[in-house]
Amino acid sequence: MVWLSNIEAVEKELVINSTPTEVEIALLEKGKLAELHYQKTNEKFSVGDIFLGRVKKLMPGLNAAFVDIGHKKDAFLHYTDLGPKLRSLNKYTNGAVSGSINNYRLDNFKIEPDIIKTGKIDQVLDKKQQILLQILKEPISTKGPRLTCEITIPGRYMVLTPFNDVIAVSKKIANPDERKRLNVLIESIKPKNFGVIARTAAEGRKVAELHEELSGLLEKWESIFNQLKNAKPPAKLLSELDKTSSILRDLLTDQFSKITVDDKQLYSNIKDYMRSIAPSQTKIVNHYKGGKPIFEAMGVTRQIKSSFGKTATMSSGAYLVIESTEAMHVIDVNSGHKMPSTDQAQAILNVNMESAAEIARQLRLRDIGGLIIIDFIDMRVNEHRKELLRAMKEFMKTDRAQHTILPLSKFGLMQITRQRVRPAVKINTSENCPTCAGSGKINASILLMENIERDLQFILQSRPNSTINLKTHPYAAAYLKRGWPSIQMRWLRKYYKWIKIDEENNYHLNQYKFFDANKDEIRFN
Repeated sequence: MVWLSNIEAVEKELVINSTPTEVEIALLEKGKLAELHYQKTNEKFSVGDIFLGRVKKLMPGLNAAFVDIGHKKDAFLHYTDLGPKLRSLNKYTNGAVSGSINNYRLDNFKIEPDIIKTGKIDQVLDKKQQILLQILKEPISTKGPRLTCEITIPGRYMVLTPFNDVIAVSKKIANPDERKRLNVLIESIKPKNFGVIARTAAEGRKVAELHEELSGLLEKWESIFNQLKNAKPPAKLLSELDKTSSILRDLLTDQFSKITVDDKQLYSNIKDYMRSIAPSQTKIVNHYKGGKPIFEAMGVTRQIKSSFGKTATMSSGAYLVIESTEAMHVIDVNSGHKMPSTDQAQAILNVNMESAAEIARQLRLRDIGGLIIIDFIDMRVNEHRKELLRAMKEFMKTDRAQHTILPLSKFGLMQITRQRVRPAVKINTSENCPTCAGSGKINASILLMENIERDLQFILQSRPNSTINLKTHPYAAAYLKRGWPSIQMRWLRKYYKWIKIDEENNYHLNQYKFFDANKDEIRFN
């Protein structure tokens, strides 16, 4: 069907907006907003960061421990996240801290027996024990970070897993010959007592590229070892890449056609990073120098406004209603008013198919995790129900978060569980009226022109030689600029000065501001 065509071959574009306090990253697929990421520049806790922590409290009832890693809320470590190699990890950590282990490599390190899957937390951990951990999930709502003891050090082509002498290949690499080739190559370069997971991007890569990256990952492990010497918990030992670089590392493929960034320093950093991971693609990085904010110029702001909120409308007129609670998210599919009366079964399938594609995009865009219930329009044809399930699985293939999709129930509901790693992205697209502040009344619009001219006269008297630029709502700008002679022309005759007038879409109807030649606002107080 048309819905399933060209899902994989999607042209991708990254737009990066940098401010002094945060970086906003938008991923566009075929010009449509697919993912939105935020990173505050002072953020201390990111998924993938590695810490030396100290056990604060054991909770046998939860079969879990609370660990101090420096966060205001103690981090949560469940028994199932300890990993089978916990004893080896603890032995190595204690040896590195005390200095009894003097080599970061594990060639001569004796791996300890695995812990059992059904064990109890107080059998393997002690209160006040120091422990090496990695952040599995960022702090969400009132909860602290969630931790794991199964340490992984990710690269672009592979992931290094200490103490786990196993080679695994991504399931997305389907060719059996390629899987076998990667197994043989990695086996030839892998150090003893380290496991390696080959990522999808490793497909077709030469041994030299894989070996170079493996050496870089081992250097990170060596850095952790060096910092462990005489370390006192809580201490951060390894920071995950900043959000921009980690997205490039995880997402960058030949399908990327453009990366646009508005900050000169960040542009240089991305260029340097691209040279290290994909030298042939450095040409796709562009520095945006326009006057408008980059998200507005690239159409991202408009898409954010239209994509977030309780309702998401599609091109056919069908729409989704998205409701969220603490425990789950519910999505209702509505056909709108354009459903044809002929062949209703096919029309319902078409609406559901379009909705499935939009739902897959919304889950990624809002980073919705946990349990998701979707109420599709009822379908009586069994083959159509199977087709919708196949399509949903196909649409979700581009989603990097782990997820499970169940068939439609007898009530027509589809259940999806999706990995929740960080808080869902919530953007309130409704705006309080800045003019009436909710009262429903504004100053008489007939007075707007009088106010503008009064302020203009004051500026001309106080700084007669200034270059003046007036920014106002498009309706007001049109009123000032059009007609003959226009108000703008009358000002030229009256004051012997040309007043530049610009439209500003973000201003409300009665809003206006004056700016000087340096683009600084001229204030009146």
